[in-house]
Formats: sequence, structure tokens, C-alpha cells
Amino acid sequence: MSNPQPGPTNALASAASAYLRSAMNQPVQWREWGSDAFAEAKRLDRPILLDIGAVWCHWCHVMDRESYENAALAAVINRNFVAIKVDRDERPDVDARYQSAVQTMAGQGGWPLTVILTSDGRPFFGGTYFPPGEVEGRPGFRRVLETLAGVWRERRTELHRTAAEVLEAVEEGESFAGHSGSLGPGLVDALAGSILGDFDREHGGFGSSPKFPHPAALDLLLDLAGRTGSSETRHAAAFTLEAMARGGMYDQLGGGFHRYSVDERWVVPHFEKMLYDNAGLLANYAHAFQSFVEPEFARVTVDMLRWMDGTLSDRERGGFYASQDADITLDDDGDYFTWTRAEVEAVLEDVPAESSLAVTYYNVRTQGDMHHNPAKCVLHVPRPFAEVASTAGLEPRQAAELLRAGHAKLLAARAQRPAPFIDRTLYTGWNAMAVSAYLAAADALERPATRDFALRTLDRLLDQGWDAAAKQLRHVVAYADGHTPARFAPAVLDDYALMIHACLDAWQATASLRYYAAAEELVASMVDRFADRANGGFFDTAQGTGELLGALRTRRKPLQDAPTPAGNPSAAAALLRLAALNDDQNLRDLAEDTLECFAGIVEQFGLYASSYGLALERLLLPPVQIVVIGEDEQARILAAAASARFAINKSVLRLKREQVRAEMLPPVLAETLPHLPQLLQAASFAVVCRGNTCQPPVTDAEALLVALQGT
Repeated sequence: MSNPQPGPTNALASAASAYLRSAMNQPVQWREWGSDAFAEAKRLDRPILLDIGAVWCHWCHVMDRESYENAALAAVINRNFVAIKVDRDERPDVDARYQSAVQTMAGQGGWPLTVILTSDGRPFFGGTYFPPGEVEGRPGFRRVLETLAGVWRERRTELHRTAAEVLEAVEEGESFAGHSGSLGPGLVDALAGSILGDFDREHGGFGSSPKFPHPAALDLLLDLAGRTGSSETRHAAAFTLEAMARGGMYDQLGGGFHRYSVDERWVVPHFEKMLYDNAGLLANYAHAFQSFVEPEFARVTVDMLRWMDGTLSDRERGGFYASQDADITLDDDGDYFTWTRAEVEAVLEDVPAESSLAVTYYNVRTQGDMHHNPAKCVLHVPRPFAEVASTAGLEPRQAAELLRAGHAKLLAARAQRPAPFIDRTLYTGWNAMAVSAYLAAADALERPATRDFALRTLDRLLDQGWDAAAKQLRHVVAYADGHTPARFAPAVLDDYALMIHACLDAWQATASLRYYAAAEELVASMVDRFADRANGGFFDTAQGTGELLGALRTRRKPLQDAPTPAGNPSAAAALLRLAALNDDQNLRDLAEDTLECFAGIVEQFGLYASSYGLALERLLLPPVQIVVIGEDEQARILAAAASARFAINKSVLRLKREQVRAEMLPPVLAETLPHLPQLLQAASFAVVCRGNTCQPPVTDAEALLVALQGT
């Protein structure tokens, strides 16, 4: 990301977003999204140039440099348009609607998103990146803008008609009205079949290039593999996780996953690292280790935690940062992360065996992977470690020691390079995802420090992100510079749903009723603000929250995972989890109505409806709660046995004996556990509860596993 330079500034100088502030010195007279900008467009009778991007977006910065930092082009913009710049991470509600509009008009979206609007915010032209001058027959950005300014002056009626048609198409496509259908196991099977139909049997993952991670799909496959014993489902999940971890999309030195792979083999990534991707994948690897007890999945989980702990988190106050950029400047392409063979050999020259092994293991060649610098290689692992060690004539232990030493030296050498920018903004929903993932990893690998940091983060989210007086969430907990201004971007449905899950996960990890109470309060606020009581489902933005500018007037009900879990299935799953603890039939009915609202159309989304499949599993399967009571080694063994095999409808709770009291438990457990007084005299034990019924206690792991059969 380019840093703001001294000199004249535009209105973005007062913005909180790091992305917006990076454009404050551009000659374009940018404004933030808001009523003042729209009022100015109406007063001047000009169209609006809307630019939507993100701090981590390489091509956004390319377009900034080529076009928006060009004084002549800026003069064209300032003379003919009111220019508004939006950070898509800060305003996902704005981005989602204009992405849909551009997809309707141009057939595809992405970032940077460039949209021309009427003065009241209705889109009539759009695209993504535009080059400054003509390229291979494509018109240059200046000619596009001058043409559209002329059309605005001369063909206004036609533009308004086009804009109205586009917004009508967006609302129709995003509301899913009239698509209700029946719910049943067949719908889960259909979604799983669609996912498996997209499975790349040669390289892992789903679809072809570019290849993205799909954490919700992987969790759905992991759940089904454990429940049904399907070897096909198990293979698709495990092989994909193994392939991603060996590929260049995984940072083999630093840990953590890049955004996606430009090729189907997972070799060359887009190098930005996003919190939401790493949170979703961290949970996947933890769940896979629970299910398969494969050491490689534990290794990747620990390695991801190392990177997130060291690079993407506020260790002092709690909280997870939003992203790390791909590049240092616009002239490189992942140079921080990639290596020439000469660079590797120079770092490891003192120990030739380390150099030789690292070059082979990480597939560092003289002819590399990067177009901008063919000598640069993306470190990846195409051959198994045992094969590499054998070829080198080394015993596995000796090879492992050499590789560890080489890895440490390469990582230390990389740390001397200028590091890509880290956006230290704390977004509520993404942080909630990370809290849940950390708690899953802590449970799977028995890591108390990981659990403690997750709880510290959640405490900060509840303290700074929840407005107790207004009973509403904020979308941003803190901006990149740490300050928390009075004006916050509004929370969206995803923020609420993911926070509810994080609170319930924290209750499960601690048995502290304050997290359960927070989940109840968040559910009440979510239902009040977002539920469509007339037609079912949830809107993505709160109802009745003041003036709705531009496309925000259109209503949408998010169903697709893109790429974070979609708001409606996440909300339904949260309602079902809470209903399983407080026996509130109204919540269960609302969840069922929400899922039913989309049942007639959801199969069309296949891979991108995986969160829906997980939520439907929660509806169709009885909730299973394993309560482990005791604090000794036997209790730890029982808890580990209870956690074995990931299942979406299963949760594990550890209690001290003094916590087995009605006033310290949610209603469902309060009606069962305290009424078994003989339990309190026993050694450490576990109780398996399905719905409102608890089985007799068991005191050894084998008996517990028998009791859990069929879960």
C-alpha cells in the first residue's frame, strides 16, 4: 500500500480507514460515502464516480497510481463528477449491492469496482479495472469518463431508465422471494453431491483456476465423512487440506494462507493474506485433526497459530488484524514471499547440506514461477518429505533437523526484507470468526494459551464493539491506528451471526454464563433489527436505521458464501444453537423458516451454499452435548475422547463440580444435570445429553465413545 505523502489533501484526510487515507493526497477530490457527498452531487447536478477497493487489493493501487494520481485525469473527474471512494472491508453493505449491479451490467465484478451513478446513487455503468489509455482495443479510462459525462448531459432520461432497471434486477436477484421449499436430508445430500462434483481429483480443491479455499465446504465434508463413513467425502476433504498445505498458497516459511491460487495446482498465489480466510482454514485443520488424528493437520494448525499470533494479532489487548498486503510496491509481485535459487543458496551457503535439501524440498529452481521476475520461485512442496530425504541419502531424522535449521535461517533472512503493510483494523465479524477458530484449535490440540487469547479478544469485542445503551453492534471495533471514533460503520447481519457463534463457543470453552447471556442479547438484537417477519429470512442491513443512500435502498438476503459464511445460514445456525440451550421454540421456528425460505433455490448455489448445508444439518440432527465434570487427568481424557471426530451438532462442555447448579447453567442443562445428585459423589465422569434427555454417566473414555456412536 502506498503511504500518504505530504502535500495538499482531499476530504479523505479525515477518514478512519487506512485504505481511504492512502488516497488523501490524490488530486481527485474524493469524498467518503455519506449524505454530504450525495447532496453535493444533486447540488451540482453531476453523476457520481464510485470507486470501491481495499487496502490489500493490488489492482486498486495500480489504478490509483495510473489514473487517480494523474493530474490531467483528475481534472476530468473533478470537472464532471462527484467522486466517492469506499473501503469494501469497512462498508460491505455498499460493496455487495454495487458488485451485484456491475455483475448485472458487465457480467463480472471484483476490485477495484468502478461504477458511475446517477446523483441519487443508482448505477448506470460499471466495470472493474480500467487502464488509463487504450489497451488492445479497450477504451482508456479518460475516454470512458468523458463519454459518460456527455451521455449524462445529453441522454439523461435513458440513463435513469437503465439505472432503474439495474437496481430492479439487483433487488430481484438478492431477495430470493418466492423460493421456499421443503427441508430434508436429501437437500444436504444434493449440496454435498454438488461439492463433490466440483472436486479436483488430481490437485485437490474445487473447480479449476483460479482456485479459492472454501472453508464451509470443507467443514461440511468433514462432518459428513464422520457421520456417514463415506470414503469419497473423507478423501475430498483430507486430500484438499493436504494439497493446500503443500502448495504455494500456503506460506511455507511464515505460516498462514494467501488469498487464492492463480493456477489449479495451488502453486502461485495472490499473495495478500486475509483474516477471514485464515480463520476459516484454521478451523478446518483443527476439525480435520479431530476427525482423522493425522499429525500433518496438527502441524499446520500450530503453524497457522504461530503466524496469526506473531503477525495478525494485538497480543496486548486482544484482537485480530484484518489483512496483510501482497506487495511492498506496485512494481513487485509477492517479492517479499518469493525466492531465487541464488538467494536461498546465499542464505544457506555455510551448510551445503541445508541448502541442497531446502532447494529440493521447496522446489526452488533457476527458472521460477513469477512472470515479472522468472528467477523468482514460490516455495511449495511437490514431493513428500520422506521421498526427498531418501533421494538425498539422508535418514529422516537427520533430514528433518537440516530442514528445520534451513527453514529458520530463511525465515530470519526474510524478516530483514521490508514487510508488506498490515491493516490493523479490527472488524467485528472477522474477529468473531477468528475467536471461534482459535477456540476450536485450543480444544483440538489442548492449548490453553490459544483459548485465553481468543477469550481476551472476545472480551474486547463485547466491550468496544457492543453499544450497550443502543443494544447494537458496530462493524468496526477499532481502526488501524487504534482509535475508536464516534462514527462507526453500521454492523451487518454477518457481524451479529458470527458474534453469536463466538459467544456460544466461548461459553462452551469456559462454562461462563456471561458469554451465554451475551449470545442471548445479541440474538434478540439480531432478530429485532434484521428479521423479515413477513417473508422469512434476514436482511443483511438493519431496518429503520435512518437515510438509505444509493443502492442501500435495495433489500438483500445473503445466501452465498462469498467468501465468508453467508449471513442467513449463519444466523439460522446461531438461532438453532441457542434454542438447543434455552429450549426456545420460537427461535427454532425462526431458524427453520429462514432455511425454508431458500430451500427452493439453494441447490443452484452448490459449493457456495455450504454454510446453508451446515445450518440444515443443525436443524435436522438432534443437538448432542457432552458434559465432562471434574478437574483431574481423567476429566481431561474424557474431554479429549468427547472431542474426537468433528460433528456440527456436537459440543463439549467441561464443568467443575460446584458449577452443577441450576443458576449456573442454561435452561436445558439446568433441568437435567442438577437432578442427578449421585453424580457429585463419583469420580470424574461424562454425561451425554441429546436434546432434553441425558444418558447415564460414564467414567472411562471407551464407554464414552460407545455412548457417542451415531452422533
